[in-house]
Amino acid sequence: MPNVVCMNLQDAQDTIQEAGVFYSRSKDATGQGRSQILDRNWIVVGQTPGPGTPFGEGEAVLSVVKIGEPNDC
Repeated sequence: MPNVVCMNLQDAQDTIQEAGVFYSRSKDATGQGRSQILDRNWIVVGQTPGPGTPFGEGEAVLSVVKIGEPNDC
C-alpha cells in the first residue's frame, strides 16, 4: 500500500490504481457519514492498511475530511 495520507482523494485513488489495485473505499473521518461526491474536495487523513503493507482489491480504506476542515496535513 502506498502512503496516500495528505493527498486529495482523487490523487490517492490514482496512486492506488498505479500500484495495481483498482477498487478502494473511502469514509468520512468525522463520523458524519458524508458521501465523497467530488473526490478532489476531500483530503486523506488516514489509511488502512498502512504504507508498505501488501493489499488487494477492496482492502484499501481511506479516511477523509473535506479540504479546509481541521486535519494534521
